[in-house]
Amino acid sequence: MSTFSKDFLWGGAVAAHQFEGGWQEDGKGISIADVMTSGNNKTNRKITDGVLPEENYPNHDAIDFYHHYKDDVKLFAELGLKAFRTSIAWTRIFPKGDEDEPNEAGLQFYDDLFDELLKYGIEPVVTLSHFEMPYYLVTEYGGWRNRKMIDFFTKFATVVFKRYKDKVKYWMTFNEINNQSAMLNDWSLFTNSGLVAQPDENIERSMYQASHYEVVASALAVQIGHQINAKFQIGGMFALGPAYPASPNPNDMMKALRSMQVNTWYADVQCKGKYPAWLRKYFERQQYDLDITLADLDVLKAGTVDYIGFSYYASHVVQAVTNEAADFTTRDDETEIPNPTLEASDWGWMIDPVGLRYVLNWLTERYDLPLFVVENGLGAFDEIENGQIHDDYRISYLKDHIEQMAKAVNIDGVNLMGYTPWGVIDLVSAGTGQMDKRYGMIYVDKNDAGEGSLRRLKKDSFTWFKKVISSNGDDLA
Repeated sequence: MSTFSKDFLWGGAVAAHQFEGGWQEDGKGISIADVMTSGNNKTNRKITDGVLPEENYPNHDAIDFYHHYKDDVKLFAELGLKAFRTSIAWTRIFPKGDEDEPNEAGLQFYDDLFDELLKYGIEPVVTLSHFEMPYYLVTEYGGWRNRKMIDFFTKFATVVFKRYKDKVKYWMTFNEINNQSAMLNDWSLFTNSGLVAQPDENIERSMYQASHYEVVASALAVQIGHQINAKFQIGGMFALGPAYPASPNPNDMMKALRSMQVNTWYADVQCKGKYPAWLRKYFERQQYDLDITLADLDVLKAGTVDYIGFSYYASHVVQAVTNEAADFTTRDDETEIPNPTLEASDWGWMIDPVGLRYVLNWLTERYDLPLFVVENGLGAFDEIENGQIHDDYRISYLKDHIEQMAKAVNIDGVNLMGYTPWGVIDLVSAGTGQMDKRYGMIYVDKNDAGEGSLRRLKKDSFTWFKKVISSNGDDLA
């Protein structure tokens, strides 16, 4: 008997703003991704005040999937994908975000894309908001600081749910909604919620307020989607990696516990329908007096998700600091330390396959919902040698993680729906804006400077993953 179920969703994952390009095609508006410059592993991306002519915005053209989607989907079919996770660019449907009527050309593009996927038996898995919202909603409404965003988002969700009710079964609301909880940089606040700290603003309070409006919008979308099609499976999507204590010191243990709680409170709300006690007490102590109504709390209870989608790339080690505040609530780089037992990627991410099994077990015990690994992969520098790309390092990474998934299913009894490795085709890195940070099994000839022919080339990992899928995960050699 196979380790994985016969309907296991083997696939690949991308995001609209990172691979579509066509940033002004057919009425598309400017998104928050369109005002983020290129960067690298040493230089942060900049968020500019609108689109400036002297800056390089890699998301504008990306890999031009918008004009290559038929050929690319044919490659996905050759790979044997059972599922393809992508997102709908909000700005293709509502260019500014507050229009009365949607943009038909944008809706038609996704009709055509989903039809092309279904033609090959590939199930679309669609994220509504993947680090993308109309930039106009940031400049005119303050982003998710504003309660009006709930109505804008649910209108967008309603339109696409109705339009694709017979083409898309699997949905997710907000991508990695919990990234902003760490408050590590402007990037995470901006991509999640359209927030850039203003002078004298308590940005932590604003983050929590924006997050509340988002979880309410998610819960409403779940209810709306189920009314439109009762067969919809609508999940939350979270960035999850275990926080290990640096030592058995009880202070380190407490630090690791609270780090996990901070990173998963969004999942608590979206899966359990209520805020955790520690966070309610924190709001009270900080006197944040957030706009959280009784009606909102009822919505959260009624709009819990059907499954948990999550990304897993790395684990983390945290260490308590001297005189740590008893109400520590945010993770930060200063207290995360390298794990001496693990190797790191070219970008310094700890490679920890066992951590995936850990997370799968942790989530099962905490929420008892179906799980879906919707992102996992290795960002690396790939080199072409005689027309070929021998990415054994990527194969090794994926193989080791699939083996741990198999243990979680076979030994631990985890209910796992599918596995869609990140960046099945090379695309723009969200964190650094790079093309040279490659995740794909399909190479795209384009570099960080934006140079290249856009030619597609199958890597060794393409042939390997095709065998994995055809054997339903039994052949990992």
